[in-house]
Amino acid sequence: MRLKDRVAIVTGASSGIGREIAMQYAKEGAKVIAVARRLERLQELVRDAEGLLGEIIAVRGDVSSLEDIKNMHQKALDAYGRVDILVNNAGILDEFAPVADVSDEMWEKIMKVNLNGPFYAIREVIPTMLKQEKGCIINVSSIGGLCGYKAGAAYTSSKHGLEGLSKNTAFYYGNKNIRCNSICPGGVQTEITQNGTFHEEGYKRAMSGTSNCMGTGMPDQIANIAVFLASDESSLVNGVAITADGGWTAY
Repeated sequence: MRLKDRVAIVTGASSGIGREIAMQYAKEGAKVIAVARRLERLQELVRDAEGLLGEIIAVRGDVSSLEDIKNMHQKALDAYGRVDILVNNAGILDEFAPVADVSDEMWEKIMKVNLNGPFYAIREVIPTMLKQEKGCIINVSSIGGLCGYKAGAAYTSSKHGLEGLSKNTAFYYGNKNIRCNSICPGGVQTEITQNGTFHEEGYKRAMSGTSNCMGTGMPDQIANIAVFLASDESSLVNGVAITADGGWTAY
């Protein structure tokens, strides 16, 4: 078991990548605090995890709420007394709109979830990890955080900010045995793109080149990377953005 008895907080765990990370962590023996807004979906996750080597506790929470961030941290401490792994996975997509067409409401909504949420969560758990003299932070970012043409202005800005936060955290706490890395997926089959209203021209331009890569990935492929980054196998990996896009950004 690669994560035996380690305590992990995983946000956005009710579906897609976050759900798969929570399940794979539990399979590897971790004790997982699964956080999302949809409690009923989390409860399904808990039932599906029964019988695994680890376990999952469902905690309803919105990462844009500082109060909810504090609560998920406290739930982990109350249940297990420590936090070894934080996975900031919760995120939302914008409308693929260029800057002139981004509303104030869209900008604020994206930033609250995609950038403020991870910032709040990292700031909250760092003191606990410092006391433990060990910790691992994984931010699920995007190739939108590495390129300027894979999403709209709001999403792209939020993910570039998350990349900066990841590297800064890695540098400042690496000498305290706390690592911080990011995973940058390309297209993955999740709910994030379903039922969305997209800017026609922005979406068309952002998707250019996709026919030249390996195609859409699956959540378990991203979760495999998250397991590696949380395990001792990646003990020398810090401040790195791992791209998982089937070659999209190679175009």
